[in-house]
Amino acid sequence: MTTPEQRLAIEEKVVEMLRTVYDPEIPVDIYSLGLIYKIDLDDDANLHIDMTLTAPNCPAADFIVEDTRMKLESIEGVKSVDISIVFEPEWNKDMMSEEAKLELGFL
Repeated sequence: MTTPEQRLAIEEKVVEMLRTVYDPEIPVDIYSLGLIYKIDLDDDANLHIDMTLTAPNCPAADFIVEDTRMKLESIEGVKSVDISIVFEPEWNKDMMSEEAKLELGFL
């Protein structure tokens, strides 16, 4: 059972780790791209992530998901990691952070 303080610390680490995962074709991390739809850490420290891809047929999908899984599993305190790829709502460039839009020349 995790305390609220432990959960917050783990959730902060999760976001930190997600910011180190990149689509090999785009020089921006998946968190800033807006590809992470849900981060859910239950009371037993099981982590569930809903994420999407920039396109359903993304050639780097397997690489991105495995990189994400390996990095999240390395976080101290996380018991298990479950990643679901979802396509609802469909991703679009409006979901990116301002920094990502700037980096990619959308601003």
